[in-house]
Amino acid sequence: MHQYRRVLASLRLRGWASTWRRIAQALARPHAPGPDPTATGHLHFEPGNGPRMLVVDASAPDPTRDSGSLRMHSLLELLREEGWRIDFFADDGAAAPADTKRLADIGVALRNENIVRWLRSEGRELHTVLLSRAPIADQYQALVRKLAPTARIVFDTVDLHFLREKRGADLMQSPALRRHADATLRRELSLIRASDLCLVVSSEEQRILAELAPRSRVELLSNIHRVHGRNADYEERRDLLFVGGFSHPPNLDAMKWFIAEVLPIVRERIPDVSLHIVGDLTPQASAELQGTGVRLHGRVENLDPYMDGCRLSVAPLRFGAGVKGKVNMAMSYGLPVVLTPVAAEGMHLTDGEEALIAESPEDFAAAILRVYREPALWSRLSDAGLRNIQQHFSVDVARRQVQRLFAH
Repeated sequence: MHQYRRVLASLRLRGWASTWRRIAQALARPHAPGPDPTATGHLHFEPGNGPRMLVVDASAPDPTRDSGSLRMHSLLELLREEGWRIDFFADDGAAAPADTKRLADIGVALRNENIVRWLRSEGRELHTVLLSRAPIADQYQALVRKLAPTARIVFDTVDLHFLREKRGADLMQSPALRRHADATLRRELSLIRASDLCLVVSSEEQRILAELAPRSRVELLSNIHRVHGRNADYEERRDLLFVGGFSHPPNLDAMKWFIAEVLPIVRERIPDVSLHIVGDLTPQASAELQGTGVRLHGRVENLDPYMDGCRLSVAPLRFGAGVKGKVNMAMSYGLPVVLTPVAAEGMHLTDGEEALIAESPEDFAAAILRVYREPALWSRLSDAGLRNIQQHFSVDVARRQVQRLFAH
């Protein structure tokens, strides 16, 4: 039954294509033995004596994989600093020894046993349960209420799924997708109303929920980024950069649109410019994103060479929700960004000050050409982007929110 619920949750989160791909990958993966405590650092694990929290997410966070993982890993670090004892369950059951070690190194215990049995044993000791993403909350909220009756339930939306789906449906002009988005809206609102605290990543989403769920407590806890700083100047850089995983439909749509509609205009003026695409590539994305001037790198362990070597980052998203980690990350390195209004949402950006915001192919290409060719504008946007991260998305800002929202 638990596996059946897990598949249903994956369908809601990722859709049919990505779910079948994950199942195929799991079946093809050789069976690995359980993690060795001496190899993962468990022998040195010291959880402390603070209040207990259970965190459940779709998978174990890997900060090099995606923005949500980076935010979750940073959040766990901050919660540990505040004295929380944290147990973590990855719903996909695919955690590797490296995942166990990564969490153990920050004092978080990654549990691999049956979550129902674990809750029956430990649930009444829990002070808080954090459920990350709507499909996870949908699976476990009622179970937690039953087996951890005194625990506060925190629903971390990561982004509002219904908002992303609705915008995609509007873009595609699909009645079927609109009906699906309406169903997601009803499910997410039910989860929010049944939670003690709901977390969102953008002030825009907080405003939307103030209208749709006015009696629920909805708080802002946005993306969390270290300010890396600018390590190369304008003259030392060249080319364009896009970072994103391609199991996420908005990213694939954005790059297909950009390569077809925007990049040719840019290359008419700057023939030797290339677009570097970094992030998990599905076979479909690899096939569809081939093109003149396009360089596909796939997932990389270290973004520094791209953040310090490219002259401009682009975020041409046409639908989506939440706050875009790809934009945060670029700005944290002082890399200027050209982005669409959807990508700018929740980012505290003013067009022409921290970034250039454009929507049509012609305007987007013109904005790229301006920043690419004007050193003074490039430097001004770079400095303003760094200030934006420090003021709104830095570890210090998140720490103050965590201290307020998760006070013992």
